[in-house]
Amino acid sequence: MLGYLSHTRVLRLAGLFTWAIVCAPLVYTQYVPRDEPALHSTLEAWWLFASYLAFGGCYFWLTRGLNTGGHSGWYDRLLLLALTVSALAVSYLSGTGLGSILMMVAAGVIPWLLNKRVGMLWVVLSQLAVAPVYYVFLPFSLLEAVMQSLLYGGFSMFIFVTSLVARQQTQAREEQRRLNAELRATRLLLAESARVNERTRISRELHDLLGHHLTALSLNLEVASHISQGQAQEHVRQAHTLAKLLLTDVREAVSQLRESGAIDLAAALRPLAERVPSLEIHLDIDEPLSVEDPGRAHVLLRCTQEIITNAVRHASARHLWIRVHREEAQVVIEAHDDGVGAAAGEIIPGNGLRGMRERISQYGGELVMDTRPGQGFRLRAAVPVVTNMLLASVPQGVNG
Repeated sequence: MLGYLSHTRVLRLAGLFTWAIVCAPLVYTQYVPRDEPALHSTLEAWWLFASYLAFGGCYFWLTRGLNTGGHSGWYDRLLLLALTVSALAVSYLSGTGLGSILMMVAAGVIPWLLNKRVGMLWVVLSQLAVAPVYYVFLPFSLLEAVMQSLLYGGFSMFIFVTSLVARQQTQAREEQRRLNAELRATRLLLAESARVNERTRISRELHDLLGHHLTALSLNLEVASHISQGQAQEHVRQAHTLAKLLLTDVREAVSQLRESGAIDLAAALRPLAERVPSLEIHLDIDEPLSVEDPGRAHVLLRCTQEIITNAVRHASARHLWIRVHREEAQVVIEAHDDGVGAAAGEIIPGNGLRGMRERISQYGGELVMDTRPGQGFRLRAAVPVVTNMLLASVPQGVNG
């Protein structure tokens, strides 16, 4: 069954299982005779199990949807502090080393919240904080208490490194998925561009060769119809009529080739929104939506890709809404997410946003961004599109 689970989900289930198992010795310790009055023991038991349940609740929340960027919100770090305090409370209230075991469980989530150096320091200090329990409540000397805490610290460090490797693997998989989606989208775009270029070449050949030759033939047949007589004139007129019909067919063929020579933008954008971890993308694209210029189609593709990447890495968003539609002579991308957002003055455009703005400005477009704390990030990108300008139509020739 575990083969169908991701490594992050297995890590989470293992932590929850260990937390549940700790409940057995925790309940057992309450049957050990105590010298305190019954009321004090009852209050102590309530606080003990409240701390135990608080640890489980914090761990359950912190391990939800672990992604490549981890949990970067301040409230998640506050929950990590509550997680550590709850584990320490279990040890001090029960007078046992069960808190050290819970600290080992907590070590599995620390790499997703803190950087490596701070996380390692957090693991060691939290385990050393249990040393007074071994020294005061249990028959350990001071040296033995410190050694016991360091021993659990070594176990916790092993779990910390395992979780760190799991996070790095998640990042590598996400990067591989992103590159694969980009490759698929680019391949579709190239295929569409090749199709457009081939249709354009064929239409030009039809226009330049058949169109002009048929026009010259029609003119010559028109002249021949005036200087011929009798039965020959009748055949010349029939040939003239056929030449005009053929000229009309060539003109229609050229028009159809040019009209169908646009890039299907929707087909190129959809692969970018498929199977994005920890982010549900609601993609709304007008049908049909085509762009005649491959360069502009490439700009719209890169903009959509950057919007998705920023929502995953920086916004800590769960949902992303993207709408791509045509407004008069331009294609517009409107996107917003439910991420953490930021104050307007705190937006520092990185290479991605700067590159997006530069690409759009090259084609005379505009990029508008708006964000507020707790209200996500909004973006509107508009790129003027080239109207489907047909090649000069096939000369009308002589209409008779």
